[in-house]
Amino acid sequence: MSPSKPNSEFRTRAIHVGNEVDPSTGAVVPPIHFASTFRQPGAGEWGQYDYSRSGNPTRTGLQTTLASLENACGTLAFSSGMSAIHAVTMLLESGDHVVAGTDIYGGAYRLLHQICNRSGIEVTLVDVTDIRAIENAITDQTKLIWTESIGNPRMTISDLPAIARLAKSKGILSGVDNTFGTPALLRPLDFGIDIVMHSATKYLGGHSDCLGGTLAVSDTELYDQLYFVQNATGAVLDPMSSFLISRGLKTLDLRIREQSRTALQLAKWLEAHPMVRSVLYPGLPSHDQHELASQLFGQHQSDSDETHFGAMITLELDATLDQVRQVCQSTELFHLAVSLGAVESLIEQPATMSHASYAPEARAAHGIKDSLIRLSVGLESPRDLKADLEQAFAAIS
Repeated sequence: MSPSKPNSEFRTRAIHVGNEVDPSTGAVVPPIHFASTFRQPGAGEWGQYDYSRSGNPTRTGLQTTLASLENACGTLAFSSGMSAIHAVTMLLESGDHVVAGTDIYGGAYRLLHQICNRSGIEVTLVDVTDIRAIENAITDQTKLIWTESIGNPRMTISDLPAIARLAKSKGILSGVDNTFGTPALLRPLDFGIDIVMHSATKYLGGHSDCLGGTLAVSDTELYDQLYFVQNATGAVLDPMSSFLISRGLKTLDLRIREQSRTALQLAKWLEAHPMVRSVLYPGLPSHDQHELASQLFGQHQSDSDETHFGAMITLELDATLDQVRQVCQSTELFHLAVSLGAVESLIEQPATMSHASYAPEARAAHGIKDSLIRLSVGLESPRDLKADLEQAFAAIS
């Protein structure tokens, strides 16, 4: 069976599509093309590649793999997740309006409120779990709805089919940051979303050793518009990072499923812990949108008896800001660091780290409390991770 056929499984395509055997040597791993420029067949005649900003064979391989995994007509690989989001906002013009979720990454919040505003683009933040709130926020100038499949850091779940229907009925673009979800667990284009973004630094790369971002679309005209923006502004992914992310995609399905299993175990344990006030994890029945999460994530997973909800957990301790800081500084296996999605587990305090770009009053308004801790669950033993958190809690008990 050809791995490019639609009935090939996700993990098969992740390994083979875009990673074809090198025809000149027979190498099963394609070579990394570091060339910045390419010899042309003649003056005014252009080959497939001319200059690495416009196209590079190694980057093309990654984009081909990801397009297959996303069920997209095309994807683009950027130098970072933020440069990918920025490219989406460069489709807008002065006077345009964006409706965005309140539960979004701090860098996206900063871009919308401190960069896009310089171009006369207005932003309204709403609770995107309430489809009526989104609709009420739309104006005649609204051109984009931006949300996250799993919100950061409060783990809210966006009703992607409903958002896609609303956006299409109004002639508005819809964009989703699916970094927490990954294409292994959730594919928003299948629900009618126009643009899917990933911080490829996270789960796609999976090893905390490269920086990148991606966009996937299912409309060729939209793809051409975004490619024009990328080529004109130059925020492209370098060949080495393209190779590392391509390599990471080969194990994505295995990694995220095992990490999700561990995350669910930890979430259940934390929910029963006397020092924990609440746990936000979409795989828990106590999550406000657990039923919606089960529907969305269940559609794209091949395990008939098991649905995976990602490996990010947010918990609220019954503790002060300083005590929360002390817990975050006391873990040994959970490294105190920003970022997420790699093989090693990470811990952070959103109020002082990933969402520090929010003004204090904005954090309070959007539920980003000082007592929150965000965990990125890696591939370590669940028992060892529990013991690590227990000893950190003991530091303030």
